[in-house]
Amino acid sequence: MEKEKVVLVARKAPRQDEERFHSSLEELQSLTETAGGEVCEVIVQNREHIHPATYLGEGKLEEIKFSADETEAEIVIFNDELSPGQLRNISDRVERRVIDRSQLILDIFASRARTKEGKLQVELAQLQYLLPRLSGQGTELSRLGGGIGTRGPGETKLETDRRHIQRRIDDIKRRLKTVVKQREQYRKRRDENYAFQIAIVGYTNAGKSTFFNRLTSSDSFEENLLFATLDPLTRQISLPSGFQALLSDTVGFIQDLPTTLIAAFRSTLEEVTEADFILHLVDASHPDHVEQEKTVNRLLDDLEASHLPKLTVYNKMDLISDVFIPSVHPSIKASVKDPIDIKRITNKIESVLTEEWEHYHAFIEASSGKQLQQLKNHSIVTRIRFMEDQEGYAVEGYIHPEHPLKSSLLR
Repeated sequence: MEKEKVVLVARKAPRQDEERFHSSLEELQSLTETAGGEVCEVIVQNREHIHPATYLGEGKLEEIKFSADETEAEIVIFNDELSPGQLRNISDRVERRVIDRSQLILDIFASRARTKEGKLQVELAQLQYLLPRLSGQGTELSRLGGGIGTRGPGETKLETDRRHIQRRIDDIKRRLKTVVKQREQYRKRRDENYAFQIAIVGYTNAGKSTFFNRLTSSDSFEENLLFATLDPLTRQISLPSGFQALLSDTVGFIQDLPTTLIAAFRSTLEEVTEADFILHLVDASHPDHVEQEKTVNRLLDDLEASHLPKLTVYNKMDLISDVFIPSVHPSIKASVKDPIDIKRITNKIESVLTEEWEHYHAFIEASSGKQLQQLKNHSIVTRIRFMEDQEGYAVEGYIHPEHPLKSSLLR
């Protein structure tokens, strides 16, 4: 498939942090490539205030048009969210299709969603984004489905569609409510079975799906692209001691994620808030890994999940030749493509849990095989001895302070 040629545009405020600005611009380039575009030119304007009507000044818009003409670019992508009026005015000046960062991310989400729920979530976010911008799009809507920033809701005509879109939004919201109820029932069952939940979080493209696949022998989508995973996947795993846990892969976090998307992917992010343990993967080889780590931690704060036990995995160490010093504790340096490192990570998860949990001693009679199995599955057993004279097992280990087994078996 032929790639669409793109001109990227960004405004830099005088006091904006230089590194953060460049990392955001590089991210926009990666997002464009993930969406199937080819970046021909990057245009930056240093400007104190946003122009309310055209975002940038007239002279800069002329430069953008000239550059797009020269490179035969069909599309101009802005690194900020544009208002409906700005979109319309810029499009008139540069005589090209103009989209912003939010629309680009929505577009990638649309092409990545796999489950029925994921597709509904994306469509809802796209329609909510599109509704106030309808009049600004004009004839462009007739080619929805054609290229970058146009995947998703499908073709539509103008004013009659305002009502049609509103009806569709209401319909999707109704259907999503049903999905939420189903998930709540699943969660309730999971809680009744005292399943321990580990959520893998991290910046997009940190290696979460690779880790998930290696540990669960699963085949979730794994590619060197931004947002390879959108729909939450959960599989059961067994840690080295025999402790059983559920592992969930989640959507990649990103700087300046559009608010419509945070709302749309509440379901994926809920896996994080409902988790008992967080595994935070960081791409240690990325030049901006410190800022990426901060972004994820900020979002965990927003989700009220920062109090949960957490292990930070500094991934892709095989790509680093310099000395790397972790910035948080507890953490581990690894490459999730290495089977030995996968084992080291699972051992480290258990050692972090033993610090959080309560130590116990228990005696299980030889005839109570089921109870012994329960302890192995639901706690971290560190030692088992068969006591011949007492005809039973002396078991030692660590257990979650609130686990019901504590009161029933460990009196």
